[in-house]
Amino acid sequence: MADYIQNKKAYFDYEFLEQYEAGVVLHGYEVKAIRAGKASLNGAYVIIRGGEAFLVNASVTAFQVANTPKSYDPERARKLLLSRKQLDELETGSEKQGLTIVALKWYNNKRTIKLGIALARGKKQADKRQTLKDRDNKREIDRILKSQ
Repeated sequence: MADYIQNKKAYFDYEFLEQYEAGVVLHGYEVKAIRAGKASLNGAYVIIRGGEAFLVNASVTAFQVANTPKSYDPERARKLLLSRKQLDELETGSEKQGLTIVALKWYNNKRTIKLGIALARGKKQADKRQTLKDRDNKREIDRILKSQ
């Protein structure tokens, strides 16, 4: 299982409560672009409308500009394929508990491209500082152990 694109900012800004795997309705040239790494999940999130989930603010640039249709919108809302049970869990979490549904990464599962999403709660500023402090401490420990 190869990760194509990751939303590194989401790992810093949010605390993940539950993670899901979703299929995505894509065009062929979008699949090629994601596999080539020409996509971005920065600021991407999921909304639920009419019992269906959509990925918003994810950018997939054209793989070959000459071969893409002129009407192609790289930031269009893409429909996610989830089970009814998962949709209900996400909907109750986002509406009733005030949580956010964040896009984490594009990856492949056998031959299909999947989107990793998570029900997340935003971190407070103090939590972010603690994360940075822990990361620096770990880096320093690794440096000391490596030099010995």
